[in-house]
Amino acid sequence: MNSLEGTGALFRLYLRRDRLVAPVWIVLLGALPLLYAVSFEGLYPTASDRQAFYLGTVAMPAQAALVGPIFGSDLGALVSWRSGLVLALVPLAAILTVVRHTRGEEDAGRTELIGSTAVGRYAGLAAAISLAGTGVAATGALSSITLWAFGLPVAGSVAYGASVVVVGLVFVGCAAVAAQAASGARAARGYALGVLAAAFVLRAIGDAGSGTLSWLSPIGWSAQVRPFAGERWWPMLMSLATAALLLAAAVRAAERRDLGSGLLAERRGRASAASTLAGPVALAWRLTRGASFGWTVGIALFGIAIGLSARGIGGQLGSSTAISDALGKFGGTTLEQSFVAAVLSMVGIMVAAYSVAALLRLHGEEEAGLAEIALATGVSRIRWLTGHLLLAVLGPAWLLLVVGVTIGLPYGSATGDIAGELRSVVGGALIQLPAVWVVTAIGVALFGAVPRFATVLWAILGGFVALGQIGAVVGLPQPWLDLSPFTHVPRLPGAALSLAPIGWLVVTAVGVGIIGSAAFRRRDIRG
Repeated sequence: MNSLEGTGALFRLYLRRDRLVAPVWIVLLGALPLLYAVSFEGLYPTASDRQAFYLGTVAMPAQAALVGPIFGSDLGALVSWRSGLVLALVPLAAILTVVRHTRGEEDAGRTELIGSTAVGRYAGLAAAISLAGTGVAATGALSSITLWAFGLPVAGSVAYGASVVVVGLVFVGCAAVAAQAASGARAARGYALGVLAAAFVLRAIGDAGSGTLSWLSPIGWSAQVRPFAGERWWPMLMSLATAALLLAAAVRAAERRDLGSGLLAERRGRASAASTLAGPVALAWRLTRGASFGWTVGIALFGIAIGLSARGIGGQLGSSTAISDALGKFGGTTLEQSFVAAVLSMVGIMVAAYSVAALLRLHGEEEAGLAEIALATGVSRIRWLTGHLLLAVLGPAWLLLVVGVTIGLPYGSATGDIAGELRSVVGGALIQLPAVWVVTAIGVALFGAVPRFATVLWAILGGFVALGQIGAVVGLPQPWLDLSPFTHVPRLPGAALSLAPIGWLVVTAVGVGIIGSAAFRRRDIRG
C-alpha cells in the first residue's frame, strides 16, 4: 500500500475540524497589514510626516527589538515594519496546527484507529503538514492581495506575502520534527515553541544591535527581504532550504519511531507524586507550569521593551492632530499615557489567549479520556473543573501584574516618578482583568454545555480582536463594538475610572461561569 494513501481524505477531515479556527487566524493575520496601511495613511498623510516617524523609530533600539528593523519611510516600508510581529504569529499558528493533528491525534487514540483502515503510514503527517502549509500560504496570499488592492506596489506586496509564507513553512517543518521527537503533544508544542522563542529572541537582540544575530533566525531572514524598500529575494531561499530539510527530517524520523512514542525518551517522574499531585489544582499547575513560565518571560520582555520606548514615543509618533485624536481614544492626558493605555488594551487580549489555552486544557483532557480517570478517583466534577479554572482566572492576573511592573519601572525611571508611574501603569494593566474573565466564562459555558464546540472559543476571541482592532478603523457602529468586553474597559492610565462597566463585566463573567459549571455537572463525560 502507498505510504501516502488516504492523505486527501485526512486533509479534508482535518480541514473540517479546523473550519472555525483556521479561517479566523488566516483572516486576522492576513488582513492585519491592511489595517496598518489604513492607519499609517490616516495618521501620516504626507511624506514629511512619514520621514519624521521613520527617523524617530530608527533612534529607538527597543522598537527594533520588539517589532523588527525598519528600512524606509515610504508607506509600504512602514507597513511592512509594523507588521513584523506577523512573522512570529504565523509560525505560532502553524505550530499549533501541525501538533494538534499529529501528536494530538495520537494522544487521543484516533491515529491508531484510523491507521487500522486503508491509510498509509505517512498520511496523517502529510495531511497535517498540508493543512498548516495551506493556511500559511493563504495568509501570505491574503496579505499580498489586500496590500496591492490598497494601492501599494505589486513587487513589495508580493515580497511581503512571500516572506510570511516562507517563515511559516520553516516552522511547519519544525513542528513536524518536534511531533516525531516528543513523547506527546504537550512536549511537542514545548519543543517547537521553544525554537520559535529562540528565533524571536535572536532576531530581537540582533536588530537592536549590529544585526549579526538576526541572520541566525528564520524570522530575521524574512525581515531581511525588505518589502517596499528595495526587495531582496535571496534570503527566502534560506528559509525554503531549511523548511525542506526539516520536512525531510520529519519523514525520516517518522520511519524510526513507534506509534505513541517519541525519539526522545520521556523523562521519569518522581518516585512519589504525593507532593505535586495532591489535588486537581496541583495537577493543573503541573500541567501548565512550563507554559506559564514561558508566558511570564515573554510578557516581561515585552513590558521592558514598551517601558523603554514609552518616554520617547512622542518623538517617534510626531505631534499631528490625527495622532493625538487616535491615541486620545485610549485616554490619558499626554501622548505617552495614551500610548501606554493603547498597549495595555492589546496586552489584555494577549493574556486572554493564555486564559483560553489554560481553560481548553479541560477539553483536551476530556477528549483524551483522562477526565474519566481523574473523576474515578473520587474527585468531584466541580473540583476538577475548578483546578483548571483557577489557573485560567489567576494566571492572567499574574501576567498583567508582571507587564504592569515591567512597563512601569523603566517608564517611571525615565520620567523621574517611579512610584507614581508604576502605580498608574499597574492599575491600567489589572483593569483589563474583568474583560479577560468574560472570555474565560464564555469558555466555561461552551465546555459545560456544548463541549464539542469548546475550541470555538478561539474564534470568539478572534472576533473580539476584530471588533476592537479592525472595527474601529473601518467605522463599525458602536453597538457592534460594544459586543466586545474589551470595549468597556476604562482606558488607564490617565482616563477617569468608571466602576459601573467593571461591575457589569464581573457580574457577567460570574453569571456565565455559573451557568457553564451547572451544565457541566449535568452532562455526560466525553471520552
